[in-house]
Amino acid sequence: MNWEDIIKQEKQKEYYLKMKTLLDDEYKNKKIYPSQDKIFKAFDLCKYEDLKVVILGQDPYHQPSQAQGLAFSTPASIKNPPSMVNIIKEVISDIGDCDCLDGDLTPWAKQGVLLINTIFTVEDSKPNSHKSIGWETFTNNILQFISLNNENIVFILWGAGAIKKSKLIDAKKHHILTSPHPSPLSSYRGFFGSKPFSKTNNILKNINKKEIIW
Repeated sequence: MNWEDIIKQEKQKEYYLKMKTLLDDEYKNKKIYPSQDKIFKAFDLCKYEDLKVVILGQDPYHQPSQAQGLAFSTPASIKNPPSMVNIIKEVISDIGDCDCLDGDLTPWAKQGVLLINTIFTVEDSKPNSHKSIGWETFTNNILQFISLNNENIVFILWGAGAIKKSKLIDAKKHHILTSPHPSPLSSYRGFFGSKPFSKTNNILKNINKKEIIW
């Protein structure tokens, strides 16, 4: 099994076909992020057979040049946005060092961390603008598939929207870590000090899987 097959199945479903029609129109007439070729980049970089961790966010960054198809990640060439700054702070506070100071989380993805948002696209300067067009169904189906067909995956759910997805995950088979979102609005309400990175590595170590170099 691979992501390509799983996504192909979703793309044939009625909800997705409706969403695609809408998205094709949006991409033609508005500024939408990320670019169409990067919508599923998280799945390209994190191979299905390597999957160890799922980090779930809300929707992509909505300013130019930020969104690159990996939740929370930004290109190394731009200044880290506030959420990314807070993630790096927590990594350093938690484990003493961070391998992705430039904000590009590609190295995490290549180690088996699937970085996805609940919603995969967004209109320029309009956060949550693609809420309820179909992405939630897509994400739910992906999470349920992972839960059903894998064991001992660590799910890191940041923010209220992501935490609601815990009901789709079999907690007897998997490990669920939750905290407030790393955005400036909520980071001080429990994201800082939540230690998701060391907790994840402890879980991986206990099940004889290679730890993530964060």
